[in-house]
Amino acid sequence: MKQHLAYISLLVQDYDEALRFYTEKLLFRLVEDTTLSEEKRWVLVAPPGSDGCCLLLAKAANEEQRKFVGNQSGGRVFLFLFTDDFQRDFDRMTTVGIRFVRAPKQEPYGTVAVFEDLYGNLWDLIEPRH
Repeated sequence: MKQHLAYISLLVQDYDEALRFYTEKLLFRLVEDTTLSEEKRWVLVAPPGSDGCCLLLAKAANEEQRKFVGNQSGGRVFLFLFTDDFQRDFDRMTTVGIRFVRAPKQEPYGTVAVFEDLYGNLWDLIEPRH
């Protein structure tokens, strides 16, 4: 048996502002942007150099969903972005205004810092130890 995660759905307030954040600030590449209806698009983004799981930017469709934009994990770190050069990415992200809520530190598994996306979801930026 072979399985893999293909997409992780991330609630957003607006497709275009989310797309700008992920492509311009995090340098993710646009994988797909297909209009499905007047209100719905299929928008996939992925980190540079990645050929695995993509984020599906899903616009909150009602008030119940809008309550969870920016808090899909109850305030815990939700997503984990691995890098091959922590300092390069930390410096670039800081320069473009990404807000880090926990300073870089060395952990047994690597160098890590916590940042917020445009809605407040928490991410780990990690350079794993090899």
